Amino acid sequence: MTKTIHFHKMHGSGNDYIYINVMKYGITDPEEKAKLWSAYHTGIGADGLVLIGASDKADFSMRIFNADGSEALMCGNATRCIGKYVYDQRLTTKTTITLDTLSGIKTIKLHFDNEEIKTATVDMGEPEVEEKYTTVTAAGATYEGTIASMGNPHFVIFVDDINGIDLPTVGPAIENNPLFPNRTNVEFVEVKDRTNVRMRVWERGSGITMACGTGACATLAVCAARAKTAREALIEMDGGTLSILWDSDNHIQMTGDAVTVFEGDINDS
Repeated sequence: MTKTIHFHKMHGSGNDYIYINVMKYGITDPEEKAKLWSAYHTGIGADGLVLIGASDKADFSMRIFNADGSEALMCGNATRCIGKYVYDQRLTTKTTITLDTLSGIKTIKLHFDNEEIKTATVDMGEPEVEEKYTTVTAAGATYEGTIASMGNPHFVIFVDDINGIDLPTVGPAIENNPLFPNRTNVEFVEVKDRTNVRMRVWERGSGITMACGTGACATLAVCAARAKTAREALIEMDGGTLSILWDSDNHIQMTGDAVTVFEGDINDS
């Protein structure tokens, strides 16, 4: 039986997902739907599928499926967009919203410009950064990086020239390196100065994306831990810039845009 499901396409810094309220529309086999609907030429086109649901622990819950159908633990850009979604759709009147994710409860603070939500700040929790550098051989070259976690795995590599990185080749080779049995997100980072960083990302399960919120957070944490930047910096990615603060409570605060691109209906058969 075919049913029609209403969706919104949203992005944070160019990291775009398909958003569906599963409190209203049940989704069967979300892994396959993520692959089908995320395809740019034959589907809606996105980095993945986000399901917004109820929670007995927080105001709402989030499940997120990458474009390859794998389930992600966390996505900072999607979290900001969910804050805008639930407020705009009148599912809540709160301007501070809690979200139940596979990486724990996240708190979203909405920011308004002329009564419209333009940006949001998410408390991403405490980062984990390994003290030692780790060496990885991939695609015929050796890379020295830092393993970090924002509730999901990251490998942060400092480079002198980010434009010289062959990301389509190197990214998947590192993501699937045996050192990372559960695969990893990969960030290449060029430090401009103490408060400005350029980053490109290969996301686990999605490939090259315009931005990665958890990747930006992991990048700032590694940069600050290595004394390469201050504890607050702008992380510039292909799709936009996020402001990241590692606060005095040891939590990472991420601030960035939340944008609705369009909405429509799709068949779920």
